[in-house]
Amino acid sequence: MAESVVLPGSRDVRGSLDTGSADRCVVACPPHPQFGGNRSDRRLTSVAEALADREIACLRFDYGPWARGHGELDDAKNAVSYAHDRFTRVGLFGYSFGGSIALLAARGDGVRCVSALAPGGRLADDLDPVIALDSVSVPVQVIYGERDTTTDWQPVVDRAAALGMSVTAMGADHHFVGQHRKVAELVADFVAEHLATA
Repeated sequence: MAESVVLPGSRDVRGSLDTGSADRCVVACPPHPQFGGNRSDRRLTSVAEALADREIACLRFDYGPWARGHGELDDAKNAVSYAHDRFTRVGLFGYSFGGSIALLAARGDGVRCVSALAPGGRLADDLDPVIALDSVSVPVQVIYGERDTTTDWQPVVDRAAALGMSVTAMGADHHFVGQHRKVAELVADFVAEHLATA
């Protein structure tokens, strides 16, 4: 059962908290809001379902008003802060634009791991997930579709691989049609492993 929540911060950001155990939560960042991305995205809800099977809560949220990546990154950080107030161990997940946001947000303190599905390239001059990877000190998983022609995923994948991070290729396009459950299991297994210990 999902609980509706209002996240802290100066922007109007709403979310859905899919309950699980009392101590573990994954914050899920949706795809690009200007292209219909929201917390009900099928990739996010599939991950939430797989996490629930592992008794891990999931906080899915909608971004506030479009702010060229900067406000959306603040929204993700505020969602992490909200999760930290309620859970002992917090991870991050994001899809597409949300994957880039998750990688950028993982540079801060407090998350145990981050999983990015089909992350794109630079959002702004000072918002580059490729550069951000060098500053992420927690375990990172990057999953991408080999037939994805929607986002510029190659630089992120190449840098993650060079840094020895977990990189998984799938025979899929950007939307992972028919493979949502498989993606969700990969993500849930990864975060469950890294949220397992205190």
